[in-house]
Amino acid sequence: VQVVESGGGLVQPGGSLRLSCAASGFTSSGYVMMWFRQAPGKEREFVARITSLNDYTVYADSAKGRFTISRPNAKNTVYLQMNSLKPEDTAVYYCKLDYLNREYWGQGTQVTVSS
Repeated sequence: VQVVESGGGLVQPGGSLRLSCAASGFTSSGYVMMWFRQAPGKEREFVARITSLNDYTVYADSAKGRFTISRPNAKNTVYLQMNSLKPEDTAVYYCKLDYLNREYWGQGTQVTVSS
């Protein structure tokens, strides 16, 4: 199983980015994909999650109203649309796949919000 994130970059405050997380190497339709982030000197924190069977979503308070996690093609790719970005959103963003009681992490993608 592989998990690969993409879409990070440098954006000005108030701007938007869309992160992608593509998972491969498994065939079940039942899984949970999550986004976490880790800022320098801080612990990794939960951002959002989506359940494949019913597209049920959960967000951290810091993400509510600004970020949207989705699985538009009902395949093994999940997106994190991030709007109204703030400097405090700067972090490495990681995707995690929970599948058959195992966890699979991606390598992370850097998001920098700065003017």
